[in-house]
Amino acid sequence: MIHSISIVLPTATKQVVYDNSQPHKVSLSLEPFLSTELMFFDLEIKFTIPIAYYRSHDYQWIKSDRDWVANAFCPKIIKLNDGTLVQANVLEGLWEVHQKNKSVLLWRFNPQYAATITEYTNPSNDRVLRQVTPNFTNLPSLSLLFAKQNAIEFSRSKIPFSAIVCFTDHCDFDTAENLVLQRQFFKENNIKVTKGFFINHFSKRTENASYEHDAAELELWRQDGHELCYHSLTQSLRSPAESRGEFFSFCPPFPDLTTWIDHGYQPYNFSLYAQHTMANREYEANLKDKNIQNLWNYIDSGTATQGVINQLNPQHFTLGSFWKGAKGFGIYKKAQLMIKNIVFHFYGHPKILSQYRKVAGHFKKVVYQKDFGQLRALFKNGSALVYQLFKVFLLWNSTKNKPYPLAKYQPVFFKHKLFEKEFCVFQTLEMVDFKKALCRENIDVLIKEKGVCIAHTYFSVPLSYHRGKLFGTPTTIDPIVAQNFKGLSQEIQNKSIWNPTLQEWVEYWKPAENIELDVDTNGKIYVILPTTIKFRTIN
Repeated sequence: MIHSISIVLPTATKQVVYDNSQPHKVSLSLEPFLSTELMFFDLEIKFTIPIAYYRSHDYQWIKSDRDWVANAFCPKIIKLNDGTLVQANVLEGLWEVHQKNKSVLLWRFNPQYAATITEYTNPSNDRVLRQVTPNFTNLPSLSLLFAKQNAIEFSRSKIPFSAIVCFTDHCDFDTAENLVLQRQFFKENNIKVTKGFFINHFSKRTENASYEHDAAELELWRQDGHELCYHSLTQSLRSPAESRGEFFSFCPPFPDLTTWIDHGYQPYNFSLYAQHTMANREYEANLKDKNIQNLWNYIDSGTATQGVINQLNPQHFTLGSFWKGAKGFGIYKKAQLMIKNIVFHFYGHPKILSQYRKVAGHFKKVVYQKDFGQLRALFKNGSALVYQLFKVFLLWNSTKNKPYPLAKYQPVFFKHKLFEKEFCVFQTLEMVDFKKALCRENIDVLIKEKGVCIAHTYFSVPLSYHRGKLFGTPTTIDPIVAQNFKGLSQEIQNKSIWNPTLQEWVEYWKPAENIELDVDTNGKIYVILPTTIKFRTIN
């Protein structure tokens, strides 16, 4: 059934030696190609029989009349035209098939945008996207298993094969008063949150909450079952020297803080430390000393709206899907949101992001400060940006259904090696409009697709231009948003949706990296060692 197997390296394509002496199994020999310097590679597997079906992210069979990607959280199972099931022996890497070439399976390891981190560079903090640093020397032996009887799929969720909703909240606008209101609201609805907080009170807004001023309230969040996490250390920026001293000297205020969410342009942020001459070794050592294991640094798959909710479905993350979901907004607001999605998600390119920020800065100075000396720069950068936007609309029929680069490979969380130790980096879905993001239709879609959402939220945001925010007034929850959370809560109670904290989900999934499958002489696939990950057999 195998015609050939090649390894596509950054500098060459070479044939892979494989062992097919065992019935129903092909074992690959990759040791000659792997090194500590290798950043990515693909295995190109050509079958003698075309692929007829894929096992999709929602655990259903779909015909091979569309392109298909399966990451570590999705079944790596295909069915050939003769009915043979083909499955990977491990969950590592991604499988990808293009509908125009149904006889070729790509087994991809760390391709561009599959596992991405942000770096801010130079004094203007220009954003650069780069791949995580992998550790291929620890890659397990890879095999393809062939079976007529069965395949095995694994549940992403602790509640077998259910949807997952995880909230990771940024505390930028938290106050002593609204922290209490948020906690009471989530307690009423039995919803758990990974809640960011500032340790020290250093802020341009005196009312900002912090551990320094609000330790007792934050302890109540812990007692209610929420996960507390670092949102950097302070709201506002100290001097570089003070920031460095604060980062290396702070003591964890609670024993179970494992998650870090970058905030602002703090010099010690995961996205900025390299610019501030912190070596990987010392940065890693400090994270390890503080027991920090999970990192977030400004990567969203997209912005949630109606029809945009499941991070494992790339078709949610297209301009066409967002345009449909933005119905009900006035044309000005809809255009504003669309431009932001084109710039930040459809393109996401550092040069275009820089143009967008420059145009916004020039525009504010001309309009609000009457600085007409900015007109020339506004026209120059504005013309370049308009050209990029015009291209999208000119080619709308071909661009509207193209998944955003950072959503194509369905990233959720993944490993990144800093110096010697690997950390978990998680990718989120920006969620500011809870009326649309958590509407009944979205909850139903998430359940139907057994989908995944790690929401990047600002529960206490008071800004008037934010539609669908949690608080309708400074002291009351918006009634429509409250109803949406009540509906979500009901599905959590019904076990249609699992609502873990981030660390809880990471801990559940950790054994997945040790899962290994094999196949017996009768062509039956089985799990070699016991695992706490839920799984089931499909025939």
